[in-house]
This record gives sequence, structure tokens and C-alpha cells, in this order.
Amino acid sequence: MEYAITKERLRTLPVSWLLAISGLVIVAVISHVFFAAQGNFGAASLLPSVTVIVLALATRRTLEPLIAGSLIGFLIISPTSALQDFTGAALEVMQGPVMGWILLLTGLFGGLIALLHLSGGTLAFSEKLQLYIRTRRQALLASWLLGLLIFIDDYLNALTVSAAMKKVTDKLKISREMLAYVVDSTSAPVCLLVPFSTWVIFIAGLIETNGVAEAGSGIAYYFTLIPYVVYPWIAVLIIPFVALGIIPPLGAMKKAEAHPEIPTETFPAELNQTPRVINFILPILILIGATWYFNIDALIGVGCALATCFALYTLQGIATFSRLFDEMMHGLQTMLVPIGIVFTAFILQIVNDKLGLTHFLIDTVTPYVTADWLPVIAFIVLSVLTFSTGSFWGIYAVSFPILVPLAQALDANMPLTLGALISAGAFGSHACFFGDSTVIAAKGCGISPVQHAITQLPYTLIAAGISSMIFIVLA
Repeated sequence: MEYAITKERLRTLPVSWLLAISGLVIVAVISHVFFAAQGNFGAASLLPSVTVIVLALATRRTLEPLIAGSLIGFLIISPTSALQDFTGAALEVMQGPVMGWILLLTGLFGGLIALLHLSGGTLAFSEKLQLYIRTRRQALLASWLLGLLIFIDDYLNALTVSAAMKKVTDKLKISREMLAYVVDSTSAPVCLLVPFSTWVIFIAGLIETNGVAEAGSGIAYYFTLIPYVVYPWIAVLIIPFVALGIIPPLGAMKKAEAHPEIPTETFPAELNQTPRVINFILPILILIGATWYFNIDALIGVGCALATCFALYTLQGIATFSRLFDEMMHGLQTMLVPIGIVFTAFILQIVNDKLGLTHFLIDTVTPYVTADWLPVIAFIVLSVLTFSTGSFWGIYAVSFPILVPLAQALDANMPLTLGALISAGAFGSHACFFGDSTVIAAKGCGISPVQHAITQLPYTLIAAGISSMIFIVLA
């Protein structure tokens, strides 16, 4: 298990790591002494996020670096109450409606995937696809097209596409890392290009709240922004070039593709009937349809899909109600690590907010901004923020009240500036090592979040670089 901590591992922990952690603690305490009296933590606000990124790259793990970075942040704020502040932040996150929603949605998705697996529906659907998908290119393009079709919610997108395509790509010796890249590239980016998703509903509310559009017209205004939401366009359009081999495997992805590790997945021995495609198709259609019908509420959608599974599988005699419920609970348990990562990422967001990281970076670059350079600078600075903090909707909420008046004062192109802001959130969601979309896509494909993030990073950086040039040209 990736997150199992044994006595042997503790005994073999390198002395260099103990020294590094001790050094970070000392730096954090010194930062507190130096900055706390000023009421402004300045450059010290960068330390928690830098700690997380460096530790994640060095250890290829996610949860422990997040905890370490959060504790370093609380040490900077108050060394004498860091542990109490950490537990207080944990309780604050747990009591919040967003974390409750994520916990329920992710856990129930895990239960749904387990039931689809138990019924043999996933196997039947994959075998059906294999009749038509015979090459690597076809498999990757099919994953891309399926991701484009499921645009309602990024969680729904990532978990559905990965469940549908894993067996197909495994048979064709396509690495799980490559599948995760395609899945992740068509989750949040697609949700931002189709104005009928949870992301767009949230952004439309910010557009209205900040006076860019009148009440009730936020969605209509968002339509005008879609051509300027550059990063999602580039991220989505790069995939066919990767699938066709025009853009070859790069960096860590090259190694993953050269030696793909295909996990062994066995189906329940008690499945004593021929797997049926309907056992996969019907619950997924109910999932998508109910999510759409109930005002883009994926939680109600997955609830309806689970109810469909229980009724459908019981009537077919696949398993008893009790057996199905036990399997659903087992699936929920498999999502505990992804939930823990997202949970700890929220704690890191609280630390960064208390340290004033977002305001520090924005205030640092604002004096050097002109109307022509505002869009690209906004994209780069906010991309760094979303990548390093794992906060996407939070950065939107903080940045809208800052960028809208700034764009008005500079007479900058407002749609282009907002397109850059929205693109930065898409980049962060796509590239961040501990972002929820990254974690969910990795879990759906059966690899670790850091493994997924490192292998897809060259492609996200290419998309970010092209996007930056486009923002410069358009401005």
C-alpha cells in the first residue's frame, strides 16, 4: 500500500530528511519572529506551498507533504499553538459544506464503481468496446471523445471515463499514466468550455457578484468569455496530437509508456452469469441524466445511479441486497486516501489564507502591470497560485474582486482578463499534485497522484506556455 507506514520505514528514514524537516521548523519559527510583529508575513507565506511541492517531488507521495506544509504554515503563524491551530483548521474544514459534499460524492462514487465491478458490467462494456477499438490511437481518441461528452462535473467525468476505458487501454498496453493524463485533461477543462457545468455555475455567480454582469445574466455573459478561456481549449486540443503520436511521450511519461505497469484486477468469483453491458450502461446513463435533471447536482445523480444498481442487480439475482451494500461500503473505503488528500489540501488553503499568500503575490506584481500585459501576468501569477495551493474556486473568489477593478482602472480588455483568470484555475486543477481533479483521476486509473502529476506535467506546461503566448498576442 502506498500510504502504509511501517516501523522498518521509520528506522530507515534518512538522516538528511530529519535535518531538512528540522531546518524547516527553525525557518518557520524565525519567520514568525521576524514577520508576525509586522502583521504581514510577506515572502514567508510561500514557505508552506514550497515545502509541499519539494517534499512531494522528493518522496513521490502526497498526503505527508501536505501535512508537513500545513504544520510549517501554522508554525509561522504561531509556534506555541501550531498543533491546536492545525486541529482547529481540520475541524473547520470538516464542518464546512464543501468538504461534506466532496466526502459524500467521492465515497458514493467509490461505492458505485465497486457495484459496477461486482456486476460484471464494467467488464462487459470494456469487452464490447474492444470489438471496435483495436489500436492505441483509437483507444486514446475514444477516451478523449468520452471525456468531451461527460461535461457536467469533473468528478463524474474522471471516474466514469477511467472506469469505462481501463480494461481497453490495459489490453493495448497503454500505461495507466497516459490514460490518467487523457482523463484529467477532459475533466475540469471541458467543464469550463461547456456552460452547463458546476464550474460555470460557480463562476457565473462571481461574475454577477462583482458587477461584471447584471443579476441573472452571469451564464449569458460567460458565453462571451468562452473564446478567451484559452488554457482549457489548448489542453483539450493537445490530446489528439498525443494520441496520434505527433507529440511523443515526454519526460516521465516516456518511461511509463516504455514499461507500462498494468495492475491485475480480478472479478468476483460469485459472478456465475454472463456479464451484461446493460449493467454498466444503465447506471451511467441514470447518473448523467439525474445529475443534469437535478440542476447539475452530481450528489443526487450518484444516489440515483446507486439505487438503480441495487434494483437492477437484485432483480437479476447477481447478489443479495446485503451483499451489494457490503460491496458499496468496501468501494467507499477505497476512496479514503483521495478524500484524505483533498481534506488536507483544504487545511493548506486555510494556512495560505491566514498567511496572505494570494494578496502577497498579486500585490507584488501589480505595480508592474499595464493594460496590455494584465491578461498574461494574471494567468501566470494565478497559475502559480493554483498550482502551489490546490485552491481553484477559492482563488477565483479572492481574485475576482481584485482583477475586475484593476482591469477597469487600466482600461484593459475585460473578457480577455477574465479568460486568463478562469484559465489559471483550469491549469491549477489540471496540474496541481494534490488538486482534487488530479487525485480523483489518479484514483480512477489506479496510480498515485504524484505519479500522475509528474507524468502529465510536460503536457500541462506545453499548454500553459502556448496559452501565455496567445494571451500576449490577443492583448
